[in-house]
Amino acid sequence: MPTERITFPGHSGEQLAARLDLPEGPHLATALFAHCFTCSKDIPAARRISARLAAMGIAVLRFDFTGLGHSQGEFANTTFCSNVADLKAAAAYLETRGMAPQLLIGHSLGGTAILRAAPQIASAKAVVSIGSPFDPHHVTHNFAHALEEIERDGKASVNLGGRPITIGRDFVKDTEIASLKESLPNMKRALLVLHAPMDSVVDISNAAEIFTTAKHPKSFVTLDDADHLISDPCDAEYAADVIAAWVDRYVPLNPPAPPIGAPEGIIRVTEADANGFLQDVQAGPHHHTLADEPEAYGGTDRGMTPYGFVSAGLGACTSMTIRMYARRKGWPLTGVSVDVTHNKVHAQDAATGNPSRIDQFHRKITLTGDLDATQRARLLEIADKCPVHKTLEQGAKVLTELL
Repeated sequence: MPTERITFPGHSGEQLAARLDLPEGPHLATALFAHCFTCSKDIPAARRISARLAAMGIAVLRFDFTGLGHSQGEFANTTFCSNVADLKAAAAYLETRGMAPQLLIGHSLGGTAILRAAPQIASAKAVVSIGSPFDPHHVTHNFAHALEEIERDGKASVNLGGRPITIGRDFVKDTEIASLKESLPNMKRALLVLHAPMDSVVDISNAAEIFTTAKHPKSFVTLDDADHLISDPCDAEYAADVIAAWVDRYVPLNPPAPPIGAPEGIIRVTEADANGFLQDVQAGPHHHTLADEPEAYGGTDRGMTPYGFVSAGLGACTSMTIRMYARRKGWPLTGVSVDVTHNKVHAQDAATGNPSRIDQFHRKITLTGDLDATQRARLLEIADKCPVHKTLEQGAKVLTELL
């Protein structure tokens, strides 16, 4: 996915560093991603979720809050409310580019800030919180031992989620009065709450409070045994899939007409794991699946193989063709299933007389319904007329260009 490195002024005018992940195809919507305060915009979970949404046509802006990552300023001088103001500044920047965000995503305390900011971002239609505390002051229990030092010296370096961060006195005091109890019921946006029961940084009881306080439409999905940072690629993939499936209901994604010469649109296949073979397969904004190889061949077996997709195309086309014919004839066909297997078999090359290997697809078709022998035989003949069957038998021409 194309990525722009950009900066924009935060709440205090200092420049905030950001990445804007753009779709390779049409831009259909925009998301704003707020990471946890001990993270940066480049954490694996943020990258995976951004890549998944970009494949759907959703641009994603992920940025570092004031004093974090590559952004200017001192985090020790910030407060919870100033971080909410950074989010509003990010949304305002996107609006100046004609990309006002419809989807807001926040992780950990970034999620709490997103929930607080959402009612003030007019373009937002849907909000996602990931491992977020209900009460911003909740985070102080993670550095309770340093509260006295913070009060005495004005700031202290603490450890959150295994990472050092400097917390200032104003930040602590601000979290004491900041609350979602009033803002959350009036958010008036669709809400998805993602949280892991095993989260040792933010207890899952926070997700329950967020969910019960918010009004419908709202959804809750557990992240099972994921850690707070969602560091396992499989957990990040799962979170990305859930968000992508959920947002399609609340954020309109209306792609333009397919380009000339591609009546079925463009199927985009993008590498999802450079260390293996996992691929994102996206057909427009609404249809996504994964392609992979079995573990025995160096893959992770998280999707069908390329030949599995070819077999699926043959099976689906066969079933559709049979159903279309039976429906037109008014025959009592109540169900169709097609089992397809693929193998490389030996064959004699007619041109050279040398042995070679060709692809063989074996179909087993099951027809249910009160069909007589003549009807069943005719439907078997019709199966051979499905377009994918004809393509496989007759061959096709593949044109390739390098961009």
